Amino acid sequence: MSGKRKSSFVNITSAFTVCILCILIISGCRTQKPVIEPEVASSEESLYREGEKYIKKDPERARLYFRQVIDSFPKGFYAQQAKLAIADSYFQKGDEANMILAASEYRDFIARFPFSPSAPYAQYQLAMTFYKKILSPGRDQSKTQLALEEFKLILTKYPASDEAKQAQEKILECEERMAAHALQIGRHYYKVRAYRASISRLREILTTYPNFSMMDKVYFFLGASYFNGKLVPQSVSYFTKLVSDYPQSKFAKKAQKYLKETEKIRKEAEKKAPPKKKID
Repeated sequence: MSGKRKSSFVNITSAFTVCILCILIISGCRTQKPVIEPEVASSEESLYREGEKYIKKDPERARLYFRQVIDSFPKGFYAQQAKLAIADSYFQKGDEANMILAASEYRDFIARFPFSPSAPYAQYQLAMTFYKKILSPGRDQSKTQLALEEFKLILTKYPASDEAKQAQEKILECEERMAAHALQIGRHYYKVRAYRASISRLREILTTYPNFSMMDKVYFFLGASYFNGKLVPQSVSYFTKLVSDYPQSKFAKKAQKYLKETEKIRKEAEKKAPPKKKID
């Protein structure tokens, strides 16, 4: 290797080494824990206030202060506040990964402080970590189901809380989504003539989500599934319910046509039936 090439190679290598060292130093600085002054470390309030100071501009640093409060003063007044502040900081990020972390923190809060005045709030926020990630009907509704379960826990565990009223509204929203999802699946089975599968899905709505806003559709497709699935007698009650309870529905006229057909089928069956024997 010539002198110039060797010198150039050494310079490039040196520059590369310097860059790596700079990256390592910067990385180390970012992950380094803040130095806590003794007077701050000895006071739970001071630690908490330091966390509050950094929560917006440097959430990770703020969490370190909050965790110090929890670790050093687990029974103190600010331990609960610090725990919630950590959970809320993840929740406010809003993305999937941070919502998972927030859910974990809220669960831990409830486990540590089950009788805290803030426990209903933590339970509500836990439910909201799933609610915020709900997908539209027709797509996976596992998050809706999880949110629904957590909202219902508020009514069970904290029925007198302010959060219970909010949870009740969210429960109705979640149930509406779950029912709409089941209706879409039921209609799909109906279209592909899988009538028994359609009946199973649609009956689930009647038993599980009685407040569903599109119940007229449920009654119609249930009746139509029974009718087209050669279970004509079972269809009558659903068509009749639709006509009587939802006379203004666009499905009511269709149900009336089906009822006329069921009546024809019934009369034809009676004609074909052998005469009953008289008993002397």
